[in-house]
Amino acid sequence: MYVLHYAPDNASLIVRLALEELGQPYETKLVDRRIRQQDSAEYRRLSPTGLIPVIETTDGPISETGAILLWLSERHGALAPQPGSPDRAAFLKWLFFTSNTLHADIRLHFYPDRHAGAPECVTAFAVATQDRIVCHLGLVEAMASTSPAWFRPDAPSILTHYISCLLRWLALFPKGRADWFDLSAYPALEAVAAAMESRPAAGAAALAEGLGTTIFTKPSHACPPEGSAT
Repeated sequence: MYVLHYAPDNASLIVRLALEELGQPYETKLVDRRIRQQDSAEYRRLSPTGLIPVIETTDGPISETGAILLWLSERHGALAPQPGSPDRAAFLKWLFFTSNTLHADIRLHFYPDRHAGAPECVTAFAVATQDRIVCHLGLVEAMASTSPAWFRPDAPSILTHYISCLLRWLALFPKGRADWFDLSAYPALEAVAAAMESRPAAGAAALAEGLGTTIFTKPSHACPPEGSAT
């Protein structure tokens, strides 16, 4: 059985969705952000960077969201084009773009004060990061509008869930500074997000983490039964 080290409404949500879609048994272990448990020596032995999530597997612990998703899809032969598939190259390109570029810039957008350097640079840094995210979303929207086999409303994949979660967080965070984001400006992505939130996997994850019902298209802040999203 897998052990998913998670915090509610964190990147671990993406991995939970994949596990639910795969029908794999797993248990969760809370990483309590309120006491910065992610900085504990115990957690750092699993995730050297202290980032959430980590999943414990028979091959050892795996951190980094993209790596976990790719490992799960290959181990179970689902939710992604498998090695040898003609769709594999394009899928990997967009998975790594999502993980290394879009997700990375979203983290910068959420915490500009940690990354901008001098306090007087925070506003300019936040604006520049937001501009990059808009550009990234335009590229992903263009990809989604071509309806590749691995990114369609009727074809859940690790990437459809990954993108749907990022859209959720852009609508919610940073608190008080998320009104710039309008999902309806990205109709192909909105269609995928709407389809993903109607799946049983999303329902199970929403119940476990207190996310409500329209978790991707009209999200609300988490009210989890344990732990904290921030």
